[in-house]
Amino acid sequence: MAQNEKIIAGLQAIVTGLSQQADGHAIQSRIFANEGLTKLAEKYAEHAVEERGYVEKCTDRILDLGGEVKLEAKQSAPTYKNPVDWIRYDLQVSIDGLAWLKTLVEEAREDYTTFDILKEYYQDEEEDLYWAQGQLELIECIGLQNWLIRQL
Repeated sequence: MAQNEKIIAGLQAIVTGLSQQADGHAIQSRIFANEGLTKLAEKYAEHAVEERGYVEKCTDRILDLGGEVKLEAKQSAPTYKNPVDWIRYDLQVSIDGLAWLKTLVEEAREDYTTFDILKEYYQDEEEDLYWAQGQLELIECIGLQNWLIRQL
């Protein structure tokens, strides 16, 4: 497979997977809002918007490279009422996603435009990973009830 084809396939995987994540974060935001966890609801609503921005960037880059963008079927994903369970789940998604994304970033190293898009996306996902890790550490430190109060 030519390098552009590999990069286009990787960008398509991001478009498909990240649009799923954006929808999931938007839905999860509404679940948290319904539970009165306003700060978490706002965080995940903003996160969904941010992810849709990366979907647009990757879609545009596929088109720039002469590829065909597909609207692919997405796998179902869980939602959680318990915010701690959600953060643990989302942390694992970040861990797995970053491991995969790292290989794509390396593949695109000589395609500077794609490399910049993927590097920016990688950094954003890494920040999300650190945030989730920090929240779990904070819960352990101050206790679940105190942490929940901070999310109101």
